[in-house]
Amino acid sequence: MPYVDGFVLAVPKANLEAYKEMARTAGEIWKEHGARSYVECIADDVPYGQLTSFPRAVQARDDEVVVFSWITYDSREQRDAINAKVMADPRLKGPDESPFDSQRMIFGGFQSMIEF
Repeated sequence: MPYVDGFVLAVPKANLEAYKEMARTAGEIWKEHGARSYVECIADDVPYGQLTSFPRAVQARDDEVVVFSWITYDSREQRDAINAKVMADPRLKGPDESPFDSQRMIFGGFQSMIEF
């Protein structure tokens, strides 16, 4: 079963096209360096919860959309090696040029538990 990196973030609606362009480039880079898959999803049905929710988690404002994404790898070891290559790749822009506030991004690595 794959090892998964998961991400939740808020993207200003005005920056959505720039984010899509960045994500396409990032996906190509991750795949080129060995990731099994790279998926970006835009929120379609994510209500603002009373206690917790995707929008609350990233402090999404009215002018932002929530993005949920993940990258899969064969193993944690492979993920660590691939991410080291990706972070050193000069094609990725630095955080100063990001179309979203990376300080409100939630991310983490997960071991697969069940897969059908």
